[in-house]
Amino acid sequence: MEKIRVSRLKDFIALAKEGQHIEASIDLKKLIVIPKVHQAENERETEMYILLGEYSFKVEGEVKKVSKTYMYGISEESTKLALREMHIANERLKTDYKRLRKANIIIERKYFQ
Repeated sequence: MEKIRVSRLKDFIALAKEGQHIEASIDLKKLIVIPKVHQAENERETEMYILLGEYSFKVEGEVKKVSKTYMYGISEESTKLALREMHIANERLKTDYKRLRKANIIIERKYFQ
């Protein structure tokens, strides 16, 4: 069989809708990044975070990984704002889980905490 060329979540959903059996799992990560911001002659660094879902899809014995960013924020933000952003990320995850389930892709649901 020809190598499967997919790179996005929606590609796997399309394959599943065509009848392809797909197994899936997800790892949730909080990555810390420090981008440099250039403003006029000043340069400053601000620590940020990215809430990331790293999906693993197994199709015909071949495992493919797809990463999706669900939210990003500034590490110095208030706890209330950070919780709100995590809630938004979890709602986005729920939407993707529904899309996967509708395509008959079974995945254990995990959420950011």
